[in-house]
Amino acid sequence: MQGCFLKFYVAENRRHHRRLAYEWLLEEARSMGFHGGSAFRALAGFGRHGRLHEEHFFELAGDLPVEVGFVLTEAEADRFITHLGAQGLSLFYLRVPVEAGFTNGDARIDGSVPAV
Repeated sequence: MQGCFLKFYVAENRRHHRRLAYEWLLEEARSMGFHGGSAFRALAGFGRHGRLHEEHFFELAGDLPVEVGFVLTEAEADRFITHLGAQGLSLFYLRVPVEAGFTNGDARIDGSVPAV
């Protein structure tokens, strides 16, 4: 499949509709019928304001970056970005072209089986 890797960066403790933003993003993607997504917590990072966020043993601030990523078709990515904007979210994202598939060739990203 030719498509894109769409990933968003949110602060670990950021909330939307009283839910953690990364959890909300994953749930929204699932409800829109996308076939998978993942969230990864960073060890350290900095954003547009240049403030370094990093984990310290005694610090439980919860402001580390979380990367939430999806492999989607271009149409799905367009639909998701539009949906998120309509929900009032302002999120930084990256959209990178990607080729994705399975090593055994039995199934496509959308779950269908190729014709023999």
